[in-house]
Amino acid sequence: MRDAIYDTGSCPSTSPHLQPREALLEVRDLNFSAGGTDLLTGVDLIVRRGARTLIMGPNGSGKSLLMRLMHGLLRPDSGALLWKGQPLSPAARHAQAMVFQRPVLLRRSVLANLKFALSVRGLRGSERAEKTRAALADAGLEHLASRPARVLSGGEQQRLSLVRALACDPELLFLDEPTSNLDPASTAAIENLVLQANARGVTIVLITHDAGQAKRLGQDVVFLQDGQVAEIGSVDRVLNAPESEPVRAWRDGRIYLGSNTPNMNNQTGRSL
Repeated sequence: MRDAIYDTGSCPSTSPHLQPREALLEVRDLNFSAGGTDLLTGVDLIVRRGARTLIMGPNGSGKSLLMRLMHGLLRPDSGALLWKGQPLSPAARHAQAMVFQRPVLLRRSVLANLKFALSVRGLRGSERAEKTRAALADAGLEHLASRPARVLSGGEQQRLSLVRALACDPELLFLDEPTSNLDPASTAAIENLVLQANARGVTIVLITHDAGQAKRLGQDVVFLQDGQVAEIGSVDRVLNAPESEPVRAWRDGRIYLGSNTPNMNNQTGRSL
């Protein structure tokens, strides 16, 4: 694994189609390879402040890899990651949080998991206690506060992971398929927490395969194919009237085997 990087070097001039004044996080010409294989190539996108941005695409298209790069967990080969117009820094990462597809929980109680996360953020005493109580209430886990976190159901674990991240008051929350393999009730609970957080001003970046979830949660969408941006735009436009063959194939349930269509190259760098 590469070391995390925050300043990825010089940045190309901003496209006239991009609107930096609205940007919270920008990805510019991002490239990443491993074992001699290009996994992400020339990725450009903008995450608008306060928006709900989806990353979609078939398995192996680079969605989770892109999210880890955006959060600074991996070092890109080249390109730029900008937070509020400046190179991504440790302070910027401190303003972000991430929830993984499989919950990552400590071998402690539900309550202790929340207290630990808040302690790492420097919260103590009554402020930490209040935030802990609020998080338990939001997740509907008050009655399970003393139970070991790792014996909870999948849906309960994911709710705990989500409210633990939100208790730290991030400006930007990354979610990597947070409802994968969850039952409908658990999925609805997670989606409701995400929408409530966004209504409070938290910017959301979420990976999903589910067109229904995309329509329920999404505003902007970035569709990846073979490590490149195939299409980018509003959820309604991209899912209902796609301009690229990869997205049309996905919408129609067809397997897309091509890797370099003209539309893919034309979509890269469009403003959300």
